[in-house]
Amino acid sequence: MAGNDWINSYLEAILDVGAGLDDKKSSLLLRERGRFSPTRYFVEEVVSGFDETDLYRSWVRAQATRSPQERNTRLENMCWRIWNLARQKKQLEGELAQRNAKRRLERERGRREAVADMSEDLSEGEKGDAVGDLSAHGDSVRSRLPRINSVDTMEAWANQQKGKKLYIILISLHGLIRGDNMELGRDSDTGGQVKYVVELARALASMPGVYRVDLLTRQVSAPDVDWSYGEPTEMLTTRNSEDFLDEMGESSGAYIVRIPFGPKDKYTPKELLWPHIHEFVDGALNHIIRMSKSLGEQIGGGKPVWPVAIHGHYADAGDSAALLSGALNVPMLFTGHSLGRDKLEQLLKQGRLTRDEINSTYKIMRRIEAEELSIDVSEIVITSTRQEIEEQWRLYDGFDPILERKLRARIRRNESLLEHVIIPPGMEFHHIVPQDGDMDGEIEGNEDHPTSPDPSIWTEIMRFFTNSRKPMILALARPDPKKNITTLVKAFGECRPLRELANLTLIMGNRDGIDEMSSTSASVLLSVLKLIDKYDLYGQVAYPKHHKQSDVPDIYRLAAKTKGVFINPAFIEPFGLTLIEAAAHGLPMVATKNGGPVDIHRVLDNGLLVDPHDQQSIADALLKLVAEKQLWAKCRQNGLKNIHHFSWPEHCRAYLSKIAGCKPRHPQWQKSDDAVNSDSDSPGDSLRDIQDLSLNLRFSLDGERTGGSGNDSSQGSEGNAADKKSKIETAVLAWSRGVGKDTRKVDHNSSSVKFPSLRRRKQIFVIAVDFDTIASLAEATRKIFEAVEKERVDGSIGFILSTSLAISEIRSFLASGGFSPCDFDAFICNSGSDLYYSTPNLEDGPFVIDFYYHSHIEYRWGGEGLRKTLVRWSSSIIDKKAEDVERIVTSAEQLSSDYCYAFAVKKPGSVPPVKELRKVLRIQALRCHAIYCQNGTRINVIPVLASRSQALRYLYVRWGVELANMVVFVGECGDTDYEGLLGGLHKSVILKGVCSSACSQLHANQSYPLSDIMPSESPNVVQAPEESSEIRSSLEQLGCFKS
Repeated sequence: MAGNDWINSYLEAILDVGAGLDDKKSSLLLRERGRFSPTRYFVEEVVSGFDETDLYRSWVRAQATRSPQERNTRLENMCWRIWNLARQKKQLEGELAQRNAKRRLERERGRREAVADMSEDLSEGEKGDAVGDLSAHGDSVRSRLPRINSVDTMEAWANQQKGKKLYIILISLHGLIRGDNMELGRDSDTGGQVKYVVELARALASMPGVYRVDLLTRQVSAPDVDWSYGEPTEMLTTRNSEDFLDEMGESSGAYIVRIPFGPKDKYTPKELLWPHIHEFVDGALNHIIRMSKSLGEQIGGGKPVWPVAIHGHYADAGDSAALLSGALNVPMLFTGHSLGRDKLEQLLKQGRLTRDEINSTYKIMRRIEAEELSIDVSEIVITSTRQEIEEQWRLYDGFDPILERKLRARIRRNESLLEHVIIPPGMEFHHIVPQDGDMDGEIEGNEDHPTSPDPSIWTEIMRFFTNSRKPMILALARPDPKKNITTLVKAFGECRPLRELANLTLIMGNRDGIDEMSSTSASVLLSVLKLIDKYDLYGQVAYPKHHKQSDVPDIYRLAAKTKGVFINPAFIEPFGLTLIEAAAHGLPMVATKNGGPVDIHRVLDNGLLVDPHDQQSIADALLKLVAEKQLWAKCRQNGLKNIHHFSWPEHCRAYLSKIAGCKPRHPQWQKSDDAVNSDSDSPGDSLRDIQDLSLNLRFSLDGERTGGSGNDSSQGSEGNAADKKSKIETAVLAWSRGVGKDTRKVDHNSSSVKFPSLRRRKQIFVIAVDFDTIASLAEATRKIFEAVEKERVDGSIGFILSTSLAISEIRSFLASGGFSPCDFDAFICNSGSDLYYSTPNLEDGPFVIDFYYHSHIEYRWGGEGLRKTLVRWSSSIIDKKAEDVERIVTSAEQLSSDYCYAFAVKKPGSVPPVKELRKVLRIQALRCHAIYCQNGTRINVIPVLASRSQALRYLYVRWGVELANMVVFVGECGDTDYEGLLGGLHKSVILKGVCSSACSQLHANQSYPLSDIMPSESPNVVQAPEESSEIRSSLEQLGCFKS
């Protein structure tokens, strides 16, 4: 507003007064003047519009108004708009300060309580709060990035890996992924992450000791995308694999494996994929089990070769990797790429959208919960930069760098600690030849690299320029507001010396027409075009519409040939892979000082860092590098000299070294001579089942707490151990005597009778309805039995009861409902923390507990320390309104087990929502799964890898029970783990009317609405009234029976 002193004075007066918008005096400024209505303009344009980017447009419109009165009124209202914007920003800053203060207090309380539980294990020095020695990453980037500096070192490391045959799973769900001709920039989902995961898969498969790498993604068979994205499998050509030909095999190498899930024939943005995550997990589980068996036949001596790690990329893949890690009991790794909490903070600061609008648009709360779960489950979180750890990851409840050091004592307790490691992305350099020529002469050829015609993309770019020999300033980014391209154009347009010395090239993805782009991308592109017109930059700025991924190296070469500069002016750059690519081609850089470029610059020392909000700083840095040839040459040389720090082999060496440090985990029963994989009906099958039972199962003769969890091993005596062993032997002998007994109609003389009986069912019906009372559950169970009575009697259908009830309560349910334990093949109890099978020999006890299921889910189980924390939390929940102080939450010892701590709730409405309990536990680094169940009258806290839906996946992995052959019965609402029971390959029947307001309230108090993660239209989900005939019809609709 330079040159308009009265406006500046007016603004200062408004801001100094600080009166509210509803001040009566403000109405005096809003007078009706002819046809122009200042009142309407104020309400529609000022009060409801807070977008800073529109201020300049409003200013131009006001200046162009012919009527002096109308112009003055517009200017007045614009001043009010700025004041209102300033007031809102001040309010947002206050809210941010309150959030930070609350987070700080919660963390300090969590640290105190976490340390209090282990004070006996920590010395005074270990309890200190000093931050200086917390980081395992060192003080300098070079110490944080241990690198291979010689061929001899790499060969020595490679020799150590020989003999290993690792199978690694990578997951990246959204976007369009293929090995060649990647359509980077096609949309916001197909960006740098796509290139990174493909290159990582290739590089890992080329490393010694790695046999196979699978990159799992979504299969897209949509008419608006290329057919290649619908191919189920694509083999990636690996580089340098000729050095390890002796390790090659039938299924070795790197592959893109596309799993079908979500809407068919439709390319779906990542925000809409959340309801279909479970479908992907089930499909991926199918693939991994098949491939593990295949690899076992090839290189495993007949035993399955399980993945050594599952690595999720971005929140959606992290959520999937966590579920797969739990289902298979293998280590998980996670890379966030872009983090939800950081994005939420940035969007709230902008003030353009409310928190509800942000969540509606981006499903941000579901994304944040997925990232929190990834922290809970991951053994290693891989980051690109220190800034990502210090400024982004520390926003999460599950990560506190100060608490990390205080919990080192847990390592002595054989517990696994989450580790954040910095491993910058790598790059292939062997094919890159730095450009030594310039526009005044051709490059001299040699025998290895003869001269060749100029690439077509050079012509496409240079046609924009009046003088194509000037140095080129190159920006390579999609048209996204956070990439800050408009500020770059302004800096270039307003700096005449820079315009005289250089050209500007903007590679902004691919486009056919602006109208066909997303609204956000179109807005950025239109702003760029308007700025080009405003500053008359025709002949000085190139912005080609199309380029192929294979053209990108040629674009870098062209910029280097002109002695140009690469710039990344993004507001925040998580890493900045393009900076490394540019340096490898001999281009100095100008980059944002926010994020990864700081670490990259510290290693490469090949350019300048700038404040992305400071337009003049950007112009000065570009001008300095372009004008000072000696500085340009020094930066170029430094980049080429240090670029080896970011090669793929070194990245993979660090990556594989970290994986080697993880405690090996895989399905434990494979250690025994198991008959799971045998499909034969030989008489030996039953004997092998009995042998397997003796190793893997324990009898539970009553409904009390089961032992053997390992939490209280120090309290167990040798006598107790001998007694338990005797019980197991007795149980096995009893089982062997009655192995063919079953209350249903089966051939008792058939050798196909195996344990457990669910292995021989054609279909499995899972009753997972969360009723208020046992009587209601019994009534619904009878109606489901009636609907399939014929199939139930002939034994083709088996039943599983999946519930939050303890085993003692299930005994009461069976007795009161008139059911036999053998009416069910299995019982998933305590919200998925215990798994029992029914036995035909009722004399020795009706239930057998799967001991190996406990070993499958015990990862990071907090044991006694967790129990103490929960008891302390429950004592703090009181009813302050009551006359006498009354505890609302009390420990239910009789309903608890070694892997489930149960609490009774007297007044569900007075208990904090489940998200608050999860937050309390995460802040103290307690990794578990808190579930509000039975209409909020009970709280079950179980291992983080346990749930009712995960128990079904365990049955598939353990016994080969196909998920597609399962039908899950649920109500219209349920416990807070209800969401996991609907998605997936299994079919679901929702019983209408089976719901309560209390259940609905449980989900209303979660971090995100249930609608964000429920599949709205799925052929595998039907609704039916709670009547046997209607249930039968719904099953026919699902294709379970012929109508």
